[in-house]
Amino acid sequence: MDRPAAPTSTPPPSPTPRLLSAQRPPARFGLAVAVLGVAGCTLAVAALRGLTPAASLSVLYILPVLLVATSWGLVLALATAIGSALAFNLFFLPPTGRLTVADDRNVAALGTFMVVAFVTSRVADLARARAAEAEARRQEADLAAELARGLLAGGDPGDLLRTASRRVAEALAVPAVTLERGEVPAGADGRREAFPLRDSERTVATLLLPAGLDPALRTRLVAHVLPSLEALLAAALERDALQAEVVETQALRRSDVVKTAILRAVSHDLRSPLTGILTAGTALGSASLGPEDREALAAGVVADAERLSHVVDNLLDLSRLEAGTAAPRTDWCAIDEVLHTAAEQAGGDVRFALDADLPLVRADPAQLERAFTNLIANADVHGAGRPVSVRARVVGARLVVRIVDRGPGIPAADQARIFEPFFRGGPRDPARPAGSGLGLAIVRGFVEANGGEVGVESLPGQGSSFVVTFPVAPVPQDTARRPA
Repeated sequence: MDRPAAPTSTPPPSPTPRLLSAQRPPARFGLAVAVLGVAGCTLAVAALRGLTPAASLSVLYILPVLLVATSWGLVLALATAIGSALAFNLFFLPPTGRLTVADDRNVAALGTFMVVAFVTSRVADLARARAAEAEARRQEADLAAELARGLLAGGDPGDLLRTASRRVAEALAVPAVTLERGEVPAGADGRREAFPLRDSERTVATLLLPAGLDPALRTRLVAHVLPSLEALLAAALERDALQAEVVETQALRRSDVVKTAILRAVSHDLRSPLTGILTAGTALGSASLGPEDREALAAGVVADAERLSHVVDNLLDLSRLEAGTAAPRTDWCAIDEVLHTAAEQAGGDVRFALDADLPLVRADPAQLERAFTNLIANADVHGAGRPVSVRARVVGARLVVRIVDRGPGIPAADQARIFEPFFRGGPRDPARPAGSGLGLAIVRGFVEANGGEVGVESLPGQGSSFVVTFPVAPVPQDTARRPA
């Protein structure tokens, strides 16, 4: 299971020795260093024996022994120590030129040198082993930290698994490492070995490596790498499960909110016109009604039916917008024609102030007409009986349309939520029916679907101005403007 995340650049491999390999330099290099070191110390003792006794200079031979022990281990260091003792005996202990020792004190000195060389070699070899082990532990910790960042940061599970596989392959210096989710068999061909990664009672993933691993590498893998990888994968899977539950819970909560809002809208906005239609329909069946009363009741039925149809249309539009199925059928359209058509559909007293030669916009004319019809109707309802002003002009690289009313304005606390579905802010006017709270949500949905933006500017007592903007794009020369 592997956020690009985000996601992320892959750091280069560490220049230090790879994890679990701890390979020493080739033995031939160690042998060359031992020979050159013994020869160099022999020359140094020969140059300095005129200043101090040669026996006291034997300590110089410890240097190549330490160097070889640190890099190539105890065996080659002991060979270097023996070579050093033979060279010192051959060239500096009487009788020189022969591998015999005449003085017992020189025998004791050679023995002491060999003991010191052995102890020194052993200590250097142990220090090297401890350093190699510490480096291995450090790289194991780096591997665990890097995997933790990748696995716990989130993202696509497949990408996370591939990233973890690559990190393990780099750390182990082993090719063809695969990390797959769930339990995966190693295969009948025997080319791969499967290491299941378990979380309590289940196998969360399987690490597949080439068969025939080095025993030391396998031991370290099982003892140090797999436990941390198991814990990280289990935590990552648990995190994904919790995130899925959170998303599902949020979706259910939002669904409950929408359902409650829809039920509220149905109860208030659908029941009221239905009641009026039923009442008027029942009264129309009375034989005692005069022509004038019958005509008034029929007009009431039509008005309630139109109101009911408007609410149903809004619900259908909002449903399409929420489901993402209201894709616009874009074409080059004249915004002034759209505004005039919307004003005719909305009714009311509308005053236009449109600049001449407004550019065409690429949008769905039907959706824009629907959006501007809702805006103009909303301004007419809240305009306190005053005319609605519709203005359009080009400002910079955008076409700006303003729908202005002279009503009571919108409180600042409501302006941030006024485009939310089913939100009804501001004071209630008992003389007019309350809206469904869908019109402005549909306006925002259709405007944004066509590449525009919508906002509101309002001060209490000074009216409201709904501002709709569209980007101005170059119009092809063969696109003709439709006649007004």
